[in-house]
Amino acid sequence: MEKKLHTPEGVRDIYNSECQKKLALQEILLHNLHLFGYQDIQTPTFEYMDVFRKEVGSIPINELYKFFDNEGNILALRPDITPSVARAAATLFQEEQMPSRLCYVGNTFANYTSYQGHLKESTQLGAELIGDNSIEADAEMIAMMVEGLLKTGLTEFQVNVGHVDFIKSLLNGTKLEEEQLNEIRSLLGNKNYFGIEDILEQHQVSNRVIAAFRALPDLNGGYEILGKAAELSLDNDAKLAVIRLLKIYSLLTQYGVEKYIHFDLSTSGRYGYYSGIVFRAYTYGIGDAVARGGRYDQMLGIFGKHTPSIGFAIIVDNLLHALDRQKIEIAIRETNLIVYYEENKQQAIVLAQDFRKKGKCVELLKREPDELLETFVEYGKRSNVASTLLLEKDGTMKMLDPDTGEEHVIGEK
Repeated sequence: MEKKLHTPEGVRDIYNSECQKKLALQEILLHNLHLFGYQDIQTPTFEYMDVFRKEVGSIPINELYKFFDNEGNILALRPDITPSVARAAATLFQEEQMPSRLCYVGNTFANYTSYQGHLKESTQLGAELIGDNSIEADAEMIAMMVEGLLKTGLTEFQVNVGHVDFIKSLLNGTKLEEEQLNEIRSLLGNKNYFGIEDILEQHQVSNRVIAAFRALPDLNGGYEILGKAAELSLDNDAKLAVIRLLKIYSLLTQYGVEKYIHFDLSTSGRYGYYSGIVFRAYTYGIGDAVARGGRYDQMLGIFGKHTPSIGFAIIVDNLLHALDRQKIEIAIRETNLIVYYEENKQQAIVLAQDFRKKGKCVELLKREPDELLETFVEYGKRSNVASTLLLEKDGTMKMLDPDTGEEHVIGEK
């Protein structure tokens, strides 16, 4: 049988400097969450498929990676970590009355069929605030996400903010069947307002509702568009949604992150479990969001604990790609290289251990008598080592220039 030495479609190997940068990026982002008081949680990579069932509203069942356990139960690789955290929190914090702040990092799996170029395995890093339905919680989530992105070195990005109730009021106003509503939701996701208008006119939807949908492209901008959104609201829920967004914006100015906030009232969120504010972060160099989040007040009730919640996830692979495209460097742990001959192995080990006790990362490589020095210089370049130290047979220590390979004596026996 032919050996499969390459990875399946939609997954890839990450190694060397890219892997170092990804881990360093995760460390920066997690530290930011810890600064806000969030505690780490790890959930299983796979769960019973019911955790991601249609009622939860994660992704379509046909996009799950499914398999069976020994008892015949259907299991699924998690496509999204939020339902897993919700399931765990509903169990572990069943009696907790105070808000729970949880954060995580882990890989997710989605068997996309129509998303060309999207990874089927990606890393999500996020936070969930469980048990708090306040505007303060909404603002904290957005501000925390913005501050995390800033700490990675990203400066040119915007967070699109909307509210599910505003879009829901428009959809309810159409009085259309679920089939047509799903089509409109899909068109909204693609910003295809002409397609939406065609459907509304074909089904003789009221002029007031059509006018509200026509205005959606203009409900996109700074906080000043919220006044117009309030005027176009079709019901009280939509008006309350706009008022809540105004209050959240006021709090975000206290955090000093208002310059990154952009309102888009057509935003409804990728997942069906969102029930309030929704938001996504975009930057240039990549066509998809680098982070997304929102309120999901009904989800924990499905798992037995009726409490409001809000969260977000940073798609680490997307963010890493964006930083690379924008040539933003991520500081990684430097590795140093010591090259030695058999004759001074003991000296090399003692020296390396001394460096390691001081927190330096050191790799030891033995040089055979006939090996060219250029071999190690080139290896150092490939491995992005910070410096290369050569121990000669007589105990002389030399530093090798990483670019030219020139030797500089720094110590003699």
